[in-house]
Amino acid sequence: MYTVSNLNLFFKRLIDLVGSGLGLLLLSPLIVVIVLLMKITMPGPVFFKQERVGKSGVDFHIFKFRTMKVDVEAERNLDFSKDENRITTLGKFLRRTKIDELPQLVNVLVGEMSLVGPRPTVHIQVEEYTPIQMQRLQMKPGMTGLAQVNGNNSISWEQRIEYDLSYIQNYSISLDVKIICKTVAIVLFGEEKYKRG
Repeated sequence: MYTVSNLNLFFKRLIDLVGSGLGLLLLSPLIVVIVLLMKITMPGPVFFKQERVGKSGVDFHIFKFRTMKVDVEAERNLDFSKDENRITTLGKFLRRTKIDELPQLVNVLVGEMSLVGPRPTVHIQVEEYTPIQMQRLQMKPGMTGLAQVNGNNSISWEQRIEYDLSYIQNYSISLDVKIICKTVAIVLFGEEKYKRG
């Protein structure tokens, strides 16, 4: 079983608090603009809320800016659909730029998530985990992670889990910093440009 020292976990939480607090403060003008645009162009709620499985199997609600049309049935369940007709015009932009993930800074601030870690999953997926894969739940889920900077949607679910287990096994503060820097580069320049550059 993989273990992370209490000292590393302390500094990880400290980075989460500082990072999410500063992120919410610095990005608040952008968040306000997005909220106003959504209210003007999209009827319905601003946020999408969904139950996810956190550290040690504890449930929590993850928050995102809503990107799908309010009358879409999938909105109530898994927001995994890639059907362009179900996504609003503004929602396509929010997904492409990853801005739809910004509300998760609140999840990080209150301690339900971390800036870096395995992406939060749902019960139907956890029920299919092997005993080894269950170790994925040893750390808080993250806004980004090793799988997200190494292919994300272009890799299989099994590969994502392997990346997550590797992250836990080889955890260090420097690894978190490296993943955060890669994530920022991908968001700013795009995944393909980042890989080439």
